[in-house]
Amino acid sequence: METFLTFLTSLWAIILDMSPYLLLGFFIAGLLYAFVPQTLIAKHMARPGFRSVLNATLLGIPLPLCSCGVIPTTVGLRRAGVSRGACTSFLISTPQTGVDSILATYSVLGLPFAIVRPIAALVTGIFGGIATDRLMDLPSNDPSLPPHRGGDNHADGCVDESKEGVVECGCGCHSHEEASHNHAHNHSHSADESSPCGGVRGGLRGLKKALGYAFGELLEDVGKWLAVGLLIAAVITVAVPDNFFDALKDYPFVNMLIVLAIAIPMYVCATGSIPIALSLMMKGLTPGAALVLLMAGPAINSASMLVINKAFGRKQMIIYISSIVAGAILFGLGIDYLLPSEWFAVTGTHTMDACCHAEEETSWFATGCSVLFLLLLARALWHTLGGGHHHTTPSNSPTRGGHNHPDGVNPPPVGEQEGVGRVLINIEGMNCSHCAKNAQNAIEAVPGVKSAAVDHIAKTAVITADDGCSLDLAAIKKAVEDAGYEVVTK
Repeated sequence: METFLTFLTSLWAIILDMSPYLLLGFFIAGLLYAFVPQTLIAKHMARPGFRSVLNATLLGIPLPLCSCGVIPTTVGLRRAGVSRGACTSFLISTPQTGVDSILATYSVLGLPFAIVRPIAALVTGIFGGIATDRLMDLPSNDPSLPPHRGGDNHADGCVDESKEGVVECGCGCHSHEEASHNHAHNHSHSADESSPCGGVRGGLRGLKKALGYAFGELLEDVGKWLAVGLLIAAVITVAVPDNFFDALKDYPFVNMLIVLAIAIPMYVCATGSIPIALSLMMKGLTPGAALVLLMAGPAINSASMLVINKAFGRKQMIIYISSIVAGAILFGLGIDYLLPSEWFAVTGTHTMDACCHAEEETSWFATGCSVLFLLLLARALWHTLGGGHHHTTPSNSPTRGGHNHPDGVNPPPVGEQEGVGRVLINIEGMNCSHCAKNAQNAIEAVPGVKSAAVDHIAKTAVITADDGCSLDLAAIKKAVEDAGYEVVTK
């Protein structure tokens, strides 16, 4: 009983420290999603070279995308004409950090870690991007581009906006045409989700969109892994003996190899890795090895390696992995040997003594933030684990359904058509709502498809044909596979 109470006390202390910063970080991420225009992204990352690599890295650092969510986003960028080097930079820098994880790192591990972490993501992203541009051959029939785009980019190094579907909307803002006309923005922002129009009403719509994304879609994507990270951290605090790593303290490189062996095959998001690193440091893990966990854990896992290998090729996957591993070890050694150890000491509310007395030192603000965060997390987990998850909304439907098709009619069995107008298929490889949106946009780009409702939990897509059209299952399958997923027959 005492052990269980210690577990709960440790878990609550970590949540108290992190929750205000997590709420702020998710909110900022929502504002970025709702208000930052996406129409110029591809244009500034099309030409191979340092500038595109730097732009991609700087774009990726604040975005709160996990390693599974970043892959469909990168596939979309690639199909928009973004260079291979910029894609690698984006793949490396994005899952390591985000505005939410940077703020949470500051709250739990302190300012030095919060500064070093994005710097490490910046350096490794730039290194990986430049290495890709230098080492990768760029054949005219590049398989990572759609068939109509033979080369790595346009002749002038920029995206041809006349072919990207940029149009004027009625209020004077720029928006993109439906995804069926363009794959360029089938990543984290759907093709019709440009920055809100100006004015008070547009601002309120944008704020609603920001809140919905931050505490709905985004929290649903990372909530499960954040919860796992918090629970693992509390278990480590209780179960692992104090000074467990003391015997290896004089061998930082061995610490890092052990952490890499654990971190690479498993999945943990950038925010979920923070409490685990904290708990391991409390047991004697060196700060440098903790940084290795914070970098390699979110950025590399077995699933992401397989998908990157399929979407971009083995050579680019090797550059991606090598850049992260080498950068993590070098930055880890730099922390352990070059920087003052007191900068990275686990002190204050992060020690066991403070955990035991956390209730005495807790402010009403921290308690309120913790309760609010736990309620939002519980809601996200309820949706994610099947209690209330939903399909993506078809581009022409204002509703979001449950397991039924948005028009309320149950779909036919997998692979069978209801007349010629509707089909349900199974799709493997989707891990988050960004994956579902990417698959939806790919399907809706197929001629004859009116709408697609994709569910990444159930691994299904309900596809409806245009009036008078039949569905080309072969073309749909190819579109899904080109997007990095697999259509399976059960």
